[in-house]
Amino acid sequence: MAAIKFTKMEGAGNDYIYINLFDETIENPETLAREMSHRRFGIGGDGLILVAPSDVADVRMIMYNFDGSEAEMCGNGIRCVGKYAFEHGLVSSSSIQVETGAGIKHLDLQVDSDGKVMMARVEMGVPVLDAANIPSKLSGEQVVDHRFDFRGFSLNGTLVSMGNPHFVTYVDDVEKTPVQEWGPIVENDDRFPRRINVEFVQIISPNEVIQRTWERGSGETWACGTGASAVCVAGMLIGRTAATLLNHLKGGDLRLTWEGHGNQVIMEGPARESFRGTWDRPNT
Repeated sequence: MAAIKFTKMEGAGNDYIYINLFDETIENPETLAREMSHRRFGIGGDGLILVAPSDVADVRMIMYNFDGSEAEMCGNGIRCVGKYAFEHGLVSSSSIQVETGAGIKHLDLQVDSDGKVMMARVEMGVPVLDAANIPSKLSGEQVVDHRFDFRGFSLNGTLVSMGNPHFVTYVDDVEKTPVQEWGPIVENDDRFPRRINVEFVQIISPNEVIQRTWERGSGETWACGTGASAVCVAGMLIGRTAATLLNHLKGGDLRLTWEGHGNQVIMEGPARESFRGTWDRPNT
């Protein structure tokens, strides 16, 4: 019987299971992610995040989706990694570097008088807009407000990579949009060789939007930090939103800033620990 200590955390409702590889040793993380993330037979979550030693940063984030596939980066997940690392003594500074599959990210942690991290500001990186590097099979340098025909419906989409691929589309009423139907069709379209995350966005004003996300490998999630960053970029590219954006997601709000080409997207949002426990399942 394997016994693994874990911590359940969430950022704006995007919930993951965290395991500390400074102390724990695991095998078959893909299988473990599927078992632990199951919301009926496991702990429940959007996936599994491993907090590991790094040779190039303070800590390393290794992320697995609900279906066991490995992902490059998660904006909500990395804020929780920062909180975990600080509160568990893996780092001593409130300004830290985290190695991810999308490169090294810098975090500034907002710490209260009790030494608890409440919020985190993350430098999400410079968005990738080149069509081939999203990656996609479309030609051209950028895919901005392009009409895509899918099985039974069409959407105008803008492609942005924030270390992972995103398809951003704007709708009149996000609550009435069939995200559960359209999301998996767009995600698995042949034009996206590594699949793609899908953001459905309703504009309230140039500085405020509502977002729903179909996340590659996880389904609809309550929040997506890289997706919110992609939405900030896409809105600027098509001239519908401003450089600073308040994004309302199912699980909470994120604040984004992008000053245009060549600049990083800056994201600020909450991080919260839900509970801790021990996973006692054989063969994991």
